[in-house]
Amino acid sequence: MAEMMKKNDGAGTLSQFEFAKKPEELSFIKFLYNDSTGEVLGRSASSWVKIIVFYIIYYAFLAGFFTLMLLVFFQTLNDREPTWQVDKSLIGTNPGMGFRPRPEERNMESTLIWFRAGTENGNWEQWVQRLGEFVKDYENETDYRGRHKQDDCGALAADPPKKDNICKINKNELFKGNCTRENSFGFRDGRPCILIKLNKIFGWEPIPYEEKYLPDNFPKELENKIKRNREEGNENLNERVWVDCHGENPADRENMGPLVYHPDQGLSKNYYPYMNQEGYVSPAIFVEFANPQKGVMIAIECKAWAENIEHDRMERRGIAHFELMID
Repeated sequence: MAEMMKKNDGAGTLSQFEFAKKPEELSFIKFLYNDSTGEVLGRSASSWVKIIVFYIIYYAFLAGFFTLMLLVFFQTLNDREPTWQVDKSLIGTNPGMGFRPRPEERNMESTLIWFRAGTENGNWEQWVQRLGEFVKDYENETDYRGRHKQDDCGALAADPPKKDNICKINKNELFKGNCTRENSFGFRDGRPCILIKLNKIFGWEPIPYEEKYLPDNFPKELENKIKRNREEGNENLNERVWVDCHGENPADRENMGPLVYHPDQGLSKNYYPYMNQEGYVSPAIFVEFANPQKGVMIAIECKAWAENIEHDRMERRGIAHFELMID
């Protein structure tokens, strides 16, 4: 095909008309560097400078804007306390309860404490190991508890601490009887000690029951303890969150056998509130199963009793549930 044709422009002169040409195909090598135009990757040097400067300014602005928003957000946070507390928080004002030892991590959803007692073919060591690791702070084996001023609040923490101080947990009251590391926390002999505690809620304080305002379903055993403390002039010992553990069903209550609480069947209100103090450990008690039935699974439920603690089995509020099976 001819690339040009002559055309009369009407004035007696001839001009040439050039048809469009198919652009020259570039190879990949020539795309990387075109020696005829000096372009690199399809752009000239000045074009590359302009686009690089543009994106440097663009991303610098984005980074600065993000950093500024992050700094503004951090101004609303406090390193020592949450922004939303107690009834304004998602956690709320009703603490849950926990127990230790827990099953190993691969069975974290399980609540079954199942082991074989005895010194020859027992498999209780792993339970004792996990419980022993958890109670190190209670035994003062670490330096964790020395970071905040702690007061000796007397027997069963009946006396309040000084202002801004916290009550020291008396390890001699907590670890006694069968519930000591030396006695394998009772697991070796088939009389396990299970540690029960309230979960931490920042700023929460318990409101102990008054004797004349006890609920209808309040455990009779605890009611008798409150009455006895009053008669003996130890009413300050009633200022606590009471704890009651029992079998969920009649068969469980029969198979559970007698229980022994160390140091007492409650947690003194003088351990609260939790204000994120360094060295604070949740107050706890040991529940020793003195003579549980072997070879059967026993469903256990522990409840915390105070005016501002509600019980909800579905939500596990104010309640700890676990099963115990000893071979």
